[in-house]
Amino acid sequence: MAKTKQTSQKEAKSKTAIVSEQGAQLSEKIKESARQIWLAGLGAYTKAEEDTGKIFDKLVKEGEEIESLTRGVVEKQFKAVEDKVEGVREKASGTIGKLESVFDQRVSSALERLGIPSNTHIAELEKRIEALEAKLSKK
Repeated sequence: MAKTKQTSQKEAKSKTAIVSEQGAQLSEKIKESARQIWLAGLGAYTKAEEDTGKIFDKLVKEGEEIESLTRGVVEKQFKAVEDKVEGVREKASGTIGKLESVFDQRVSSALERLGIPSNTHIAELEKRIEALEAKLSKK
């Protein structure tokens, strides 16, 4: 039984050593993979940094080409919109003027119906009062 116990202990130590060795190998593989990923990231960053300037310059050039192609069209559209807005503004001004005139006439008509004198009527009355005062002061 002592031999069996010793054999079991040796087997257990042997299995532990194997597991430990496998763990070390796995750990080493993970470290190597992490290092490779890190290096790949650095490489990608460097490549992107190099290409960024080229890509940016290319995009600027393409943007300039598109701008030159569309500038005339946009300016024509802008001018057309400005013309339409000006036409609408003129029509609106005329319409607003007419509305003001109609409003003034209606308010004046309503005031007359209520017996409220107009500014012209009041001015005429003031002149008559002044004339009468002048006649009274002469006597």
